[in-house]
Amino acid sequence: MVNIVNLAERPDLVGAMWAMYNDWAAFMLEDPLGDLLFGLLTEVFPEHQLVALDDAGDIVAKVHSLPFVWDGSDADLPARGWDAVLERGFTDERRGRTPNAASLLEARIVAGHLSSGLSAELVRAAVDNTARLGLADLVAPVRPNEKHLEPRTPMAEYALRVRADGLPVDPWLRVHVRLGGRIVNVCPASMTVPGTLAQWRAWTGLPFDVSGQVEVPFALVPVHVSVEQEAAVYIEPNVWVHHRG
Repeated sequence: MVNIVNLAERPDLVGAMWAMYNDWAAFMLEDPLGDLLFGLLTEVFPEHQLVALDDAGDIVAKVHSLPFVWDGSDADLPARGWDAVLERGFTDERRGRTPNAASLLEARIVAGHLSSGLSAELVRAAVDNTARLGLADLVAPVRPNEKHLEPRTPMAEYALRVRADGLPVDPWLRVHVRLGGRIVNVCPASMTVPGTLAQWRAWTGLPFDVSGQVEVPFALVPVHVSVEQEAAVYIEPNVWVHHRG
């Protein structure tokens, strides 16, 4: 049993939330827009940041989201996914636009509580919190959590795979669909991580000594490498999912 609260109610938990163990691959922390804006979420949109507390009051999970202006059409969910909605949310706030939707950005659970049903509880709490804040729609540029096992499979093909019961094969997409989420489409350039070859070697421990498509552990698609330019870029596709509050 957990208690889920938002950081507007419990600002004292901000430090503990950021101190949660982070098991993302190192390169996933190098998105330039994320580096610029993600850390401001608790300051600018605290009511959209949720943490789950166990009986001892320790944080065992969190979910980040932010409000933005959406025209309600599938076409207005940007191809640049995570990067674009993060950018849009902060731009809307800076320009004084009134948001009418929210987007999930990250959900994370500490290792000891994985496979406990908490992922579904987090999504449900985010949907409910969005509605409580007067926003009818919650969308998410979902990062399917088993896609990295098939980096050469097109995301459009992977995302539409279903089991015999009609639910998605991917566990994280399945959580969303079970809770009423509608798979909208692929956002093909949801997160872009550029870097020098020296940086990519440091992030991954791989040699990056051949130009072309290089598979990297935990990357959903191969990294584009140019030895001639001494640079590489990772362009991650995600999947837009829409929850109606």
